[in-house]
Amino acid sequence: MMKRPEPRRLTVLETTRVTPNMHRVLLGGPGLTGFPPEQDGGYVKLRIPGEKTCVRTYTIRRQTEEALTLDFALHGEGAAAGPATSWALTAAPGDELEVGGPGPAKPLPPGRGPFLLCGDMTALPAISVNLEALSEDAVGRAVIEVQSEDDRQDIAAPSGMAIEWLINPSPGARPEVLDAAVRGAVRAAGGGDGTAYAWAACEFDAMRRLRQYLRAECGLGPDRLYISSYWKRGLIEDEHKVAKRTDAETDVVSA
Repeated sequence: MMKRPEPRRLTVLETTRVTPNMHRVLLGGPGLTGFPPEQDGGYVKLRIPGEKTCVRTYTIRRQTEEALTLDFALHGEGAAAGPATSWALTAAPGDELEVGGPGPAKPLPPGRGPFLLCGDMTALPAISVNLEALSEDAVGRAVIEVQSEDDRQDIAAPSGMAIEWLINPSPGARPEVLDAAVRGAVRAAGGGDGTAYAWAACEFDAMRRLRQYLRAECGLGPDRLYISSYWKRGLIEDEHKVAKRTDAETDVVSA
């Protein structure tokens, strides 16, 4: 078994508020030397310092020779913020952080589609990377749940990819909102048979609803569907991993 590389110690270069509920941190410095290239959409493991170091997973929104760009969805601030969000909101240029990875991206297959992409703000970096990597003639739809109108972002998507911004001020509290919007998008596109490939990532309960619809009702098999939960409301990442593992075991049994 290949040994995992040791975490790198990266330096905060810049922080900025992209939208009201998305905070961006650029990490670079000497520790970035030798980092594998072209990792947009891949993920890294952040070792958040504290009384007890905890590890949190984040998507690489963009990579250059100088920096990794990471976007943090803000589901709360102050006492309501998790350790990674709290760190990001207080990080300042010159601060250092240990970072493991990268892990592989989950890209769309080649071709023009039609594609369906859906997710909440935690998946927005990965969705953006996938949309921007599509060929100019790609077609399809993206349904992206954000917390406010001002959380919409400019994405360099092909003109044939329609983007629907879905507003839900209470992320994770109403999993039926994303599910209903995706069903509407599929109906508008002529049904599940018209989807060449679907990509979905969101909160755990919303993921289970979408999986039931896209796999069981639309008939999208593993070759036409990537679906994952990035978080679960009320749980920290370690607890979410347990929930995912249990769900995966149950899903295999019931399949």
